[in-house]
Order: sequence, then C-alpha cells, then structure tokens
Amino acid sequence: MSMSASTTHSATRPAISIGASRLLQSAAAAFFGIAIVGFVGFSHLEAVHNAAHDTRHANAFPCH
Repeated sequence: MSMSASTTHSATRPAISIGASRLLQSAAAAFFGIAIVGFVGFSHLEAVHNAAHDTRHANAFPCH
C-alpha cells in the first residue's frame, strides 16, 4: 500500500485590486485630512487654535 499526497495548486487573486487599494487609501487620507482641518478650524480649545494658527503662519499660509 503506497501513501501519496496529492496537492492542488490554484492561483489566488488578491481580494482587492491595486487600483482600488490606492483609491481607498487616497479617500481615507482625504477624509482624515478634512476631519483634522475641520476639528482645528471649529475647535473652541485655545491650545488647538493657537497651534494651528502658528503652524499656518510658519508655512506662510494666510489665515486672516
């Protein structure tokens, strides 16, 4: 009685394509960026406002 193991090789495809992955990453980055800017822009915390204000001036971005 001989024992043999049979193996099946199948090509696997990625669950998500590279293009869709890049699009998802770009959308997530845009969402987080907008959320951060929105939080800072409408924050009533003085420390958050001052940090953002100083950063805008340091980068020569007009804020007034």
